[in-house]
Amino acid sequence: MDGVTPKFVLPETFDGVRMEITGQLGMIWELVKAPVIVPLLQLAVYICLLMSVMLLCERVYMGIVIVLVKLFWKKPDKRYKFEPIQDDEELGSSNFPVVLVQIPMFNEREVYKLSIGAASGLSWPSDRLVIQVLDDSTDPTVKQMVELECQRWASKGINIRYQIRENRVGYKAGALKEGLKRSYVKHCEYVVIFDADFQPEPDFLRRSIPFLIHNPKIALVQARWRFVNSDECLLTRMQEMSLDYHFTVEQEVGSATHAFFGFNGTAGIWRIAAINEAGGWKDRTTVEDMDLAVRASLRGWKFLYLGDLQVKSELPSTFRAFRFQQHRWSCGPANLFRKMVMEIVRNKKVRFWKKVYVIYSFFFVRKVIAHWVTFCFYCVVLPLTILVPEVKVPIWGSVYIPSIITILNSVGTPRSIHLLFYWILFENVMSLHRTKATLIGLFEAGRANEWVVTAKLGSGQSAKGNTKGLKKFPRIFKLPDRLNTLELGFAAFLFVCGCYDFVHGKNNYFIYLFLQTMSFFISGLGWIGTYVPS
Repeated sequence: MDGVTPKFVLPETFDGVRMEITGQLGMIWELVKAPVIVPLLQLAVYICLLMSVMLLCERVYMGIVIVLVKLFWKKPDKRYKFEPIQDDEELGSSNFPVVLVQIPMFNEREVYKLSIGAASGLSWPSDRLVIQVLDDSTDPTVKQMVELECQRWASKGINIRYQIRENRVGYKAGALKEGLKRSYVKHCEYVVIFDADFQPEPDFLRRSIPFLIHNPKIALVQARWRFVNSDECLLTRMQEMSLDYHFTVEQEVGSATHAFFGFNGTAGIWRIAAINEAGGWKDRTTVEDMDLAVRASLRGWKFLYLGDLQVKSELPSTFRAFRFQQHRWSCGPANLFRKMVMEIVRNKKVRFWKKVYVIYSFFFVRKVIAHWVTFCFYCVVLPLTILVPEVKVPIWGSVYIPSIITILNSVGTPRSIHLLFYWILFENVMSLHRTKATLIGLFEAGRANEWVVTAKLGSGQSAKGNTKGLKKFPRIFKLPDRLNTLELGFAAFLFVCGCYDFVHGKNNYFIYLFLQTMSFFISGLGWIGTYVPS
């Protein structure tokens, strides 16, 4: 028995093993493709086409309405009563309402002076204006700098208060809520909110407050953001294109048709009575601004958007900061939709068509479908149909509809029309994170309540030479601090699909797939936006 050795049957070469495994995998693929893969992929195509049509109808509707608004609607000062507040020597400042300005902050080293200085320069009687700096900073040095800045303006006769909390419970919503509890604001009628990088013009209150004074049903007046660093890099130009459509079309249409839109969280004036009636600030989601707006609207309050009232602000110019911001802006609305949809349905104070607008248009199509169809269709389903040629995508779904939607999206920023192609590729990349965040919000998963403050670099003031010691470089050929594996993974997937289409395909999708691969690859390496060395 000792002389007997076991015998192993081995192929003559390792190539034989490889061919055998490949053949077995190919056989398995053919067995499951027809009964399983093809029907599932065909169903996915139908669902994506349905979502594309829904988004197209929404964009066309918005386009038609905005044209009608621009051509035939009356200006805000004609639709609503508006009388400028006049200075009266006999009455003094008593004909001016008392206004509270809240400036929430968190470690805003580069920009804290911007909003404090701009708020202190507002053209409003000093005895009728209270400025409240709500500093949640955890950096002792930054806290000291902000407090000294407040003391500097207070020494000039500005009624400015520096407020801190022992903890950050509720984040921004918690800070705003605590600020309204202070005894010295009980006599204030209105509150205007500015983030740390926002710089209102001196006449901001004089152009907005009269709408609230003479129209008791209006709860909110929202101004438009104007970006001081939109030309800083390609990342900020892409953001400008997306946000300009939001302000030029979405906010304008909502204000003109239903007197409802989502509060943008800053550069807006609230009637404090409306905040209290709606239940005050709540921190149940990361979009406390939208939460308050929906609750106030359900109680019958109206909102007014003033597109010609603009406030300077800064766009995040680092890819890391932008990703965190987009997670919050995508996850929060989906989570709020989950929490409020039945409350909206059961509400008795608003008319039926406004409910349809809020649930279907405002939430479902814009906050959910828009992200899902962009990612699922153009980054997953369409590439997979190349590997499964039995599944066909009609040209109207793969080319015509996205082209029309893209053209309609571009109306907000005509100056960037030449960047439209880059914007499409970039939006497809970001749809990966927005879809992921939307799912987290809808299912209230782990990061549903994650709040990361969007870091700002003070680009608006550095352009004027007021920021010292801040070095910024293009992030080209710099080793990334952290690889974005999701983007790199999809870059590999799209590259494989593109190669397969180049060899076997007939629709020339490989041109789009290779370009989209480059976009995902560049994003995966973090070569987007401004690079700030640590």
